[in-house]
Amino acid sequence: MKKIISVVFAWAVLVTPCAVFAQQQTTVNTQTTETTGTISEMSPDGIVIRSETSSSPTNYTYTKSTTYVDEAGAPVAMETVKSGQPVTVYYTTDGGRTTATRVIVRKTTTTTDGPSIEKKTTTTTTTENK
Repeated sequence: MKKIISVVFAWAVLVTPCAVFAQQQTTVNTQTTETTGTISEMSPDGIVIRSETSSSPTNYTYTKSTTYVDEAGAPVAMETVKSGQPVTVYYTTDGGRTTATRVIVRKTTTTTDGPSIEKKTTTTTTTENK
């Protein structure tokens, strides 16, 4: 009986490091970009944004996980978002499909200056152990 326990223990000592070193790491690069503009169209299929940084309107699809918030970060019902509202859209691009992940609905303001358009890009790298 002691011999069997010794053999099992020795086997466990030899196999355990192999299992630890066999783990693979997967790196996933996600690029999130933001753009600011005005909603020119809301449809069941997506949002169309007109900005000064693009010569033509940009189409964004959205999903159930797309969040809509005001400038303070409070949730906004998607049904209340309408054409003509200024927004900042955070989006990802995957295979030519541009998907809005977060839409910040800004207050409409009246100014004598032209609209301010800013585009930022953030790259996040996530490493997962399998």
